[in-house]
Amino acid sequence: MSALRVIVVDDEQLARNELCYQLEQLDDVEIVAQAGNGLEALEATERHEPDLVFLDIQMPGLNGFEVARRLLERPERSPALVFVTAFDEHAIQAFEVNAVDYLLKPVDADRLEQALVRARRRVRSEHPDPAADPLRDQLERLTKMVADRQVRRDQVAVKVGDRFLLVQAEEIIFASLADESINIVTGQVVGTSNYRTLDELQARLDPDTFWRVHRSHLVNINKIKEIVPWFSRNYILRMKDAKSTEIPVSRSQTKRLREYLKL
Repeated sequence: MSALRVIVVDDEQLARNELCYQLEQLDDVEIVAQAGNGLEALEATERHEPDLVFLDIQMPGLNGFEVARRLLERPERSPALVFVTAFDEHAIQAFEVNAVDYLLKPVDADRLEQALVRARRRVRSEHPDPAADPLRDQLERLTKMVADRQVRRDQVAVKVGDRFLLVQAEEIIFASLADESINIVTGQVVGTSNYRTLDELQARLDPDTFWRVHRSHLVNINKIKEIVPWFSRNYILRMKDAKSTEIPVSRSQTKRLREYLKL
């Protein structure tokens, strides 16, 4: 059996590296390309014609669902799709674009194997029929997967020197990706997290309180001290930490911020 030709798409380099590392441990998978955003994903798919694409959902520009729909509109046969994300609320939408599976970060090795089995089944089928894998069964699996992984933690461990301090999640002012580490800042503690990506940390926090205002920054919306207008109608957030740290808001999140705060 020939190797499954795979493209990995994620805007976070660390997340791509981790998934690629897991896939490289398998004998019958060949990673033919990586992509950091939706447009790169479409270009890589045109160039390499993969069997399977692992797609992050939240990406700058085209998100994962938009990429999936464009792939489905092509006259050529679309590759199998597996969504990999920290946000389980997108599950139903993932199946609406005929994904073969949906994985939550951090990806469990056994669940990855299951996804590959399903992908191979789809690739081998000359006329894939989504009805052959009933939505009810998909949702039952998804419900169990989410129940296993969705438990949010009231406390987060923050490494300060050689110690780990437990802080209440609501005390976190912001978390930022810097030099391949995730820095966490509260009113009393500044340290690093053991989570490998901001996606993983965000998945353990209340999505109504913690916003990914920028690909490198996750903020507690209740810990913003000041909103400063910036170029091109964007904003900078001054946070309530001791340094009044300034955090940029990406263009895609500016609209959400305006609507939430009635700016």
